[in-house]
Amino acid sequence: MLPRKIFQRESYAQILQPIQHLLEQILEKEEHMSAQLDALTAQVAANTAAEQSAITLLGVLAAKVAAGDDPAKLQALTDSLKASGDALTAAVTANTPAA
Repeated sequence: MLPRKIFQRESYAQILQPIQHLLEQILEKEEHMSAQLDALTAQVAANTAAEQSAITLLGVLAAKVAAGDDPAKLQALTDSLKASGDALTAAVTANTPAA
């Protein structure tokens, strides 16, 4: 009778080993996905902050244009807008991953 119990224990181990291996793989993938989700969340927050800054800047510039009738001030505002636009374009280009 004793040899049969030993055989049964070995059979259970053989059955459980692949299941344990699969569970370990699932846990590794979950950790990887969690890290990816954290990185994506951080990138969304950064993009949202940049977009909100751009929206605020455009609102301020629009108000200045609406209030201005001095050609020199309008030219200075145009130059400022171009510089801001160029900086925004450079930032978006620099932080956009290659396809």
